[in-house]
Amino acid sequence: MKKFFLRNIIILFLTLFLFSSLSLTSLACQTDVEKVIYLTFDDGPGGKITNKILDTLKEEGVPATFFVIGCQVQNQEDIILRMKNEGHSIGLHSVTHDRNKLYHGNEGFLKEMLNDQAILEKTTGQKYKILRFPFGCNNNTYKLTDSLVNLIHENDLRIYDWTQDTCDGANANSSPDCIFKKSISEKNNITLLMHCGYINKNSATALPSIIKHYKKEGYTFKAIDETTPEIYKVTKHNN
Repeated sequence: MKKFFLRNIIILFLTLFLFSSLSLTSLACQTDVEKVIYLTFDDGPGGKITNKILDTLKEEGVPATFFVIGCQVQNQEDIILRMKNEGHSIGLHSVTHDRNKLYHGNEGFLKEMLNDQAILEKTTGQKYKILRFPFGCNNNTYKLTDSLVNLIHENDLRIYDWTQDTCDGANANSSPDCIFKKSISEKNNITLLMHCGYINKNSATALPSIIKHYKKEGYTFKAIDETTPEIYKVTKHNN
């Protein structure tokens, strides 16, 4: 009887030990998952606002990605060169940011992006191949199609939407606190949409708090490059 009791105690102990070990291993695996955030800024360069954002990024030692409007580059080449020289990524965001020119047809969209690419290459000596659709690749004017995705890829370009929107594009006058709150996500991989145009003063003000929050939460800051997995969703299938 004593042997039977002792054997059951040993089995119970071993079972508890095994369960505890598996739980700790599972927890360790979860802890080892890298948490990454990509800070992205549309609609620049925007003069003092973009420079203030660049100042903050430099002070905090984090990289970002800027999707640039081509028609705003002239007389602001120094800001574009600052983006490049301080280690940030630069992407295409069209020349005009005009819905009618961009979403009237695939060829018109591609022309805008290639012209933007040429403007930036003339300024920096580098040919940029990442792009973001103005208003997103599925917006009130346009829904992304397979045919445009194929055309973009045939021209060696890559598409990047976002996973978290601060809404500072549609509501540039939102308070810095509101922009901060809308920036918060608990996902392990975040692509955060912000803006650095002339009207985005409150976005620049909110940025230090956003960076401090994600540093505290253990995120690694990265810039988008050609090896980053694309972010887009086709909602209208045709070829």
